[in-house]
Amino acid sequence: MARRFLFLIFAASSIFFTSTCWAAKAEHAVELGTKLPLWSTIPFAGILLSIAIFPLVAPEFWHHHYPKVSAFWAIIVAIPLIYVYKGVAIHEILHIYIADYIPFIILLWSLYTVAGGMYLRGTLRGTPLINTLMLAFGTLIASWVGTTGAAMLLIRPFLRANAHRKYRTYQVVFFIFLICNIGGILTPLGDPPLFLGFLHGVPFFFTTKTLFPVLVLNASILLGLFFLIDWYFYKKEETQQPVDETKLKLEGLHNLIFLAGIVGAVLFSGMVHLGHVSILGVHREISTLIRDVFMVIMGLLSLKTTPWEIRRANDFTWFPIQEVAYLFAGIFMTMIPPIAILKAGEEGALGWFIESVRDPAHFFWATGILSSFLDNAPTYLTFLNTALGRFFAGIPEKQAIHMLIAQKSIFLEAISAGAVLMGANTYIGNAPNFMVRSIAEEAGVPMPSFFGYILKYSLPILIPVFILTTFVFFV
Repeated sequence: MARRFLFLIFAASSIFFTSTCWAAKAEHAVELGTKLPLWSTIPFAGILLSIAIFPLVAPEFWHHHYPKVSAFWAIIVAIPLIYVYKGVAIHEILHIYIADYIPFIILLWSLYTVAGGMYLRGTLRGTPLINTLMLAFGTLIASWVGTTGAAMLLIRPFLRANAHRKYRTYQVVFFIFLICNIGGILTPLGDPPLFLGFLHGVPFFFTTKTLFPVLVLNASILLGLFFLIDWYFYKKEETQQPVDETKLKLEGLHNLIFLAGIVGAVLFSGMVHLGHVSILGVHREISTLIRDVFMVIMGLLSLKTTPWEIRRANDFTWFPIQEVAYLFAGIFMTMIPPIAILKAGEEGALGWFIESVRDPAHFFWATGILSSFLDNAPTYLTFLNTALGRFFAGIPEKQAIHMLIAQKSIFLEAISAGAVLMGANTYIGNAPNFMVRSIAEEAGVPMPSFFGYILKYSLPILIPVFILTTFVFFV
């Protein structure tokens, strides 16, 4: 079996490598995004299709071999890139893992660990009103503790409150819509693209002031729709709700200190500049290294100080974070070609697409659609730079950003809203989406497949809401 797998990797890599060699010759300082053809994104599509199809057609194989599938697609990208582009490709690979993947996993691991140490003793009754209030509360706090922090804090109490309910899939989907994505629109703490904008000079409260009406519109519609759907199924189930007279009590409350520490570390890394160091040729801000170490310490302290009985009561296991780590290790590698092409702007294979983005509504949908499938942080930055170059070419970045806000604020609002809101369109649109899906499946909730999520929920529910958002705010 292992030999067949290795042979398959070698054969696929050879085919992909041969095609890539036709595309360009290696140069020492080549700009990958300007040289890579659009079909170099095929492995990225391949890993997404694997995530979508294998759990349906070969669930047993997927459960035992998904790390190998992830590695398969990663190697298909790595071997030809390194062969053709040599040191440039090695630098890009090191950069995406050292600067992006490792901090990404550290943040998820620390939040997952800390949140798993808090247990709400007693049973919330999962009525339509209680469920809607829980979703509303999570949406409100997501901009201040991050969408990942809010999701990890609330997903287990939400699942337990509805453990007796027969129809639960839509409940988790709306949880992903609201808490994992839409709720993070108000501050740089809420979602990575807004934090990236903050690092580049966008004022901290810019989205709080400008996008609050966007949050109100989207959250009101989705919360109202959820209440109606939940009320319908609640009446349809005709089951007696469990009565638990135990007074609600949050155990492991000290973990809130560690959660605050993680949020503070993220804010620290964006506001304090201590110079940078080079790790295998990849420049990292010292403040970001301090942030990552501090978040690991917060997670370890949570493990050390929280009785394991609390985690056991929380049905805590390491499987969800392991699944995310393995799959996103492959996803990050296969994202190198599409992100490089996107960063190349009008000089890359998607230049025709970026050139066609002109109006605020275009920026909203272009940023949103690409953020649904790619890392929304570089997508945000790409279209921010597109807007700056189009309106304020030649002006220093921070000065240009302030001019953009003063004169054409609607463009930055559209980019910000698209990057955050449309992360809800797919499981990989934002970091906590996949994690919540994994936790829910472990709790026995039958979650839709990758494409099932899009076809059954994103297209009929989210897209009409986003179309309305476009006409109200960006036309």
